[in-house]
Amino acid sequence: MSKKTYLGRLAGEADKLFAGRSIEQYGAICYRRSQGRENVEILLITSRESGRWVIPRGWPMDKKLPHQVAEREAWEEAGVRGKARKKRFGYYTYLKVLGTGETVPSIVQVHLLEVAELADRFPERGQRQLQWFSPNEAAAQVREPELKSLLRRVEAALAPDK
Repeated sequence: MSKKTYLGRLAGEADKLFAGRSIEQYGAICYRRSQGRENVEILLITSRESGRWVIPRGWPMDKKLPHQVAEREAWEEAGVRGKARKKRFGYYTYLKVLGTGETVPSIVQVHLLEVAELADRFPERGQRQLQWFSPNEAAAQVREPELKSLLRRVEAALAPDK
C-alpha cells in the first residue's frame, strides 16, 4: 500500500471545503532585504507539533483586521516586529489537525510583512526554530504547494515597480 502524497491527502478533504467545513487563518510571509543588496530573505519557523517549516499564522481575532492578526502572530511565534501590508498577497490551503484529532482544511490568507526588528524575547521563544532563506530555498522547505508558489513570487512582488 503506497503512502498518500500531501496533495492526495488534501484532495481527500475537498468535500469539507465544498461543504463550507473549513477554517480560516491569517499568516505572514516575513521578509527582509539583505544589507546593501536587493536580495530578499524570508523567515521560516518550525511548527510546534511536527517541526516542519511554516510561516507564522493564526486564528482571526476580535477587533483586528487580517493584516493585524498576521503581525500579531509574527510577533508571538517569531519575535518579529514590522509592518504587514493591508492588501492580501494570496492564499494557501493546508490540513489542520484539531485537538480532537479531526483533520480540517484551513485556508490561510497571507500578508507580506517587512521585518524591522527581531526580538530576543517573545511569547513562543524556545518552542520554535527560526531561519532565513532565499525565496526559492524557502519554497523548497515548506510542504504546501500553494505556499511554495507564494514564496517563489515574493521577490517579483517586491520589485521597485510594484
